[in-house]
Amino acid sequence: MPNKEDNIRIGVFVCHCGSNIAGYLNMEELGAYVETLPHVAFAKRNLYTCSEGGINEIKKAIKEQNLNRVVVASCTPRTHEPLFRSSCAEAGLNPYLFEMVNIRDQCSWVHMQQKDDGTAKAKDLIRMGVAKAALLEPQVPIISEVAQRALVIGAGIAGMTSTLALANRGYEVVLVERGERLGGMLNQLNKLGPTMADASAFADEKVKAITAHPKITVFTKARVTEAQGFIGKYKVDIETESGVKKIDIGVIIVATGGRLLVPEGLYNYDGKKVITQLEAETLLKQGLDKGVNNVVMIQCAGGRTKERPYCSRICCQTAVKNAMLIKEQNPQARVSILYRDMQMYGVENEEMFRDSKAKGIRYIKYEPEDPPQVSDGKVSVYHSLLGRKIDLAADLVVLSTPIVSQDGAEATSQLLRVPIDDNGFFLEGHVKLRPLDFATDGVFLAGSARFPANIREAVAQGLGAASRASIPLSKGSVVVEPIISILANEDACRGCGLCVALCPYGALEIKKTDKGRKVHIIDVACKGCGVCASTCYQHALSVNSFTDDQINAQINAFLE
Repeated sequence: MPNKEDNIRIGVFVCHCGSNIAGYLNMEELGAYVETLPHVAFAKRNLYTCSEGGINEIKKAIKEQNLNRVVVASCTPRTHEPLFRSSCAEAGLNPYLFEMVNIRDQCSWVHMQQKDDGTAKAKDLIRMGVAKAALLEPQVPIISEVAQRALVIGAGIAGMTSTLALANRGYEVVLVERGERLGGMLNQLNKLGPTMADASAFADEKVKAITAHPKITVFTKARVTEAQGFIGKYKVDIETESGVKKIDIGVIIVATGGRLLVPEGLYNYDGKKVITQLEAETLLKQGLDKGVNNVVMIQCAGGRTKERPYCSRICCQTAVKNAMLIKEQNPQARVSILYRDMQMYGVENEEMFRDSKAKGIRYIKYEPEDPPQVSDGKVSVYHSLLGRKIDLAADLVVLSTPIVSQDGAEATSQLLRVPIDDNGFFLEGHVKLRPLDFATDGVFLAGSARFPANIREAVAQGLGAASRASIPLSKGSVVVEPIISILANEDACRGCGLCVALCPYGALEIKKTDKGRKVHIIDVACKGCGVCASTCYQHALSVNSFTDDQINAQINAFLE
């Protein structure tokens, strides 16, 4: 622990979090206990510490009580630590002299029926937080310049939207598309539901705007083969027909999209009489054959299975839209949709669903244990309301197959060091807090590369990703949190490279120095996860604000 002459003055603020904490812990006992802890010069309980009143209490106490450390015992640092740190900074205290203790998620919420034991655990957690806070050191944020150029991978509707949004804000954008033309799956669509706008006209409008924009460089039949660096300073290799282009990039947007599952071996699929919804789009574009009077659509064909357990979300919307377009081209056609559940989220989609019923489109529910049977010219399905199997005449069977991850998603994941989920879709930093960001700073996400998205969602996400990417571009530099790995003992480092191999962010490298091979930390890329420090058998590496001394102080405080 620090010496007396260090004059450590810690302020502890214990939050009731309404009833989330106060409803399950003895707050009076907790407040009285906090005042007895070493170095605690001020203690206060608040109903909501994150409220304006609670924040002002912290600022006021820092100034009036001459506090040089602050501990807040409340909810999760994932959501509230930045707020409390900035409040400390506004009061003139280095924001990294702040420590947060989670007595909600880790205590009251998991011990709701154990008030006494939960209160005792909260005391332990706060005591440990105070012990660590006494050893915190001021840190200086890391600032790095940002190259004023963005890379967008994928030229579907999400990628094109992001590209235009960034270019219209005055930033250079490099758009890379592995296909021959821009537009992605949009080029294969007929109409866009629920408005029934022409897909080709919509795609052409975007493509013309991109090709005519002076700030946009387009590479088709190209792919990114190398991406090294970190936010603001990526060095990217793009393989094109004319050779490899090396470009400096500031931020990257991944909009590689998805692809439709080809239902080989399902429901006698042949691409002629039994087709997919995407193939139905082409038929409707060309005009439906006059002989097609009976159409049966089968939902969840290859989806919501053991291999693909997720719901693709947009298949139902597509089926209803195409069913209505079939009725528009042939009002006498009999269209039946066989479904497990209908996913028609959104007011306008629900309205389209109701309109389809009014136009005579029939909906029949089937159970996955007893799927429809497709034979030549008919589809047999068990009708639960009638209590028997029925045969439906079928001149055309349309299968609603799910969107699956794009080919090459895993290679892109490894290239950019960003994660994918079990289904092969890219995984955002946080589904609620950072839905368009990766955990890796400077790399963003949009469209069906993230998860199956309809056109409106893809456009919205494309704009959102562009907005997120604009933040570092507009500032010209990024401020990185200094809680990162450091080479605390250079002499102990043997340059073995174990930490380099394990770093999930590519933030470590081996360099030759006057003292031999030593690890070098790329501070802007480091996220302070601690993998390197915990695996260094020489104890050469440490993490700011999580040093061995601080961790030992917490352990000793717990054992008291």
